This record gives sequence, structure tokens and C-alpha cells, in this order.
Amino acid sequence: MPENLQVGKAAPDFTLPRDGGGSVSLADLKGKKLVLYFYPKDDTSGCTKEAIAFNGMRADFAAAGAEILGVSADSVASHDKFKAKYDLGFPLASDEEKKMLEAYGVWVEKSMYGRKYMGIERTTVLIDADGKVARVWDKVKVPGHAEEVLEAVRKA
Repeated sequence: MPENLQVGKAAPDFTLPRDGGGSVSLADLKGKKLVLYFYPKDDTSGCTKEAIAFNGMRADFAAAGAEILGVSADSVASHDKFKAKYDLGFPLASDEEKKMLEAYGVWVEKSMYGRKYMGIERTTVLIDADGKVARVWDKVKVPGHAEEVLEAVRKA
């Protein structure tokens, strides 16, 4: 788990540009539970499956009092295309400067085929209605993840 995401502590504040123009911030979502999920890249296999899984359960998350927000380092234009292609019904925020990604501890050194590079560790953070971290899932495996998060939201 990223060391700066302690359960019970205040979630790092953020304001980011979002798909369709405008911005989204943690303050905007206060009073509701927030499923904040970080994903590596728009329109790639695992990220698409994860977005579709969360999207398919939007009504269940809403019934449990939770908003969903996806975050990656992709541009707003990329988010707009991704959202339109898969008819996603929740906002996608863009952190091209990676300040929020670093604040949440998900911008990390990764390795593929022996090559090291910086990227997003697939992570989901459940933030309670008071803006505190309720649960963290790091190194997320996509199959069954949205269902597991929904179960936690219902208990939170």
C-alpha cells in the first residue's frame, strides 16, 4: 500500500481537469463516498476491462452512495475519446503533471522485460464521505475487482 494512504487519514486533496472540460476536485465530492481508481492508460486491454466493469455497476455504486472517478496521466482529449468509445458514464480526470498521482503514491518505477520506467500502479482508493481513506487496493488485478470494491462500499 502506498505509505501516504493510511486508512482513517485525510485523502490528499486534488483538483484536476476532466473529460468534457471543467475540473473535478475532492472537495466537490465531499459528503459522498468516492471510488477513486488509478489506471495506466486509456483504451488498453486491462484499463478498458476495468472501466467497463465499473461502468456496468454504476447504478449499484450510486445506490450505495458512491461516486466513481477514474484517473490517469492521459490527456483530457484522450479521455474524451476513451469515454465516448465505451460510453462510460462516470468522469475521467487527467493528471498529466503527475502531482496528484505522486501525492497518492501511485506514480512508481515499473519494470517490463528488464526495462525500468515510470508509470501508474493500478490502484483503487475508497474515500469516505468525510474525505478520509477507508480502504486501499494496490496492484489491482482487474477480474472481479469492481465487485470487490462495491462490496466494500456497501459496508463502509
